[in-house]
Amino acid sequence: MRFVLVAGEASGDRLGAALISALKARFPEAEFVGVGGAEMEAAGLDAWFGLDAFSVNGFVEPLLKLPSLLSRFFELKRRTISVRPACFIGIDFNVFNLLLAGTLKRQGIKTVHYVSPSVWAWRQGRIRRIKRNVDLMLCLYPFEIDIYQDHGIPCEFVGHPQARRLHGSSERVDWLPTKSTLTLACLPGSRRSEIASMMPLFAGTVSDLEHKGYDVHVLIPAPRESLRADIERLLPSTFGTRRVTLTVGDAEDVMRHADCVLVNAGTAALEAMLLGKPMVVVYQLGALTYRLVKTMVRLERFSLPNILSGEDLIEEFIQDAARPQAISEGILRALDHDTHERRLKVFDAIRADLSKPLEEGAVPAISALIE
Repeated sequence: MRFVLVAGEASGDRLGAALISALKARFPEAEFVGVGGAEMEAAGLDAWFGLDAFSVNGFVEPLLKLPSLLSRFFELKRRTISVRPACFIGIDFNVFNLLLAGTLKRQGIKTVHYVSPSVWAWRQGRIRRIKRNVDLMLCLYPFEIDIYQDHGIPCEFVGHPQARRLHGSSERVDWLPTKSTLTLACLPGSRRSEIASMMPLFAGTVSDLEHKGYDVHVLIPAPRESLRADIERLLPSTFGTRRVTLTVGDAEDVMRHADCVLVNAGTAALEAMLLGKPMVVVYQLGALTYRLVKTMVRLERFSLPNILSGEDLIEEFIQDAARPQAISEGILRALDHDTHERRLKVFDAIRADLSKPLEEGAVPAISALIE
């Protein structure tokens, strides 16, 4: 029995690794092939190629890299058909994986998509294409299930692997910094375009905190080794001679040792929440991409902690609102002790909702599909 899995970014690599481990317990003789990073390979994936082949962001960059993406698309289609897997599992990376799932389903291959596109936020017309292309949708969040059930699409709420792993008293914040020192984790994202956009903004925020009297130690975890060089090249022109520690692949440890997390909107915000960290979410897109997105997005809140809680639990600074002075003031508000104690109670409630084991959700659903 073979499973073909395709992840296109670091967050999908983590999700794919947990899914492979859970499927191995149910199908110990199974083989796992496809596209993933170091975590999926460590879990048992025989990778056809790595994540860097898909490192794109927004609307414009994929157009520029379209020839390369098309080449990978057709190569994956050919290889998947040749191995005739029990099923194809696309992990996030929605546009690419949903298109690939559609071509494979027409070849008689069962298709699973792990991580629902944000149909609850924008482009709800995609639900019809999902119904054509996907035999089973695995949802990370419970509020997504109703949408698929309303459209007659088989789905399963499977919880979030990070919610099952990141918990316990050792990850709780029980002190906040003094008026003179601040250790700040800066997570600019997992794509080169995100890093290029976020680094100057993060550096400006640190500069403003210094003007407010803080001695700031910056911790930056590069998502993978191939992005370390990109960050290193940007450090002299952004952070200059400020105290910066750059590491690779240990974002969780970096966040745990920080007083506050300055994070790009995405899965990292969820992980910071599960670690119980004070945080501020910042996100910027290219001007053209943002104008396109703004006409389609229907959400008042962008970060997962706020969406899951249904309230403005943490501060968000999006596009024009993302200015260094405003962000630095948001960081100081996030560090208020009483505010954070209230926030921790909500964090715990969200964690409990997301802690459904894969063995109780994803694996039985996939097993039923292929058997």
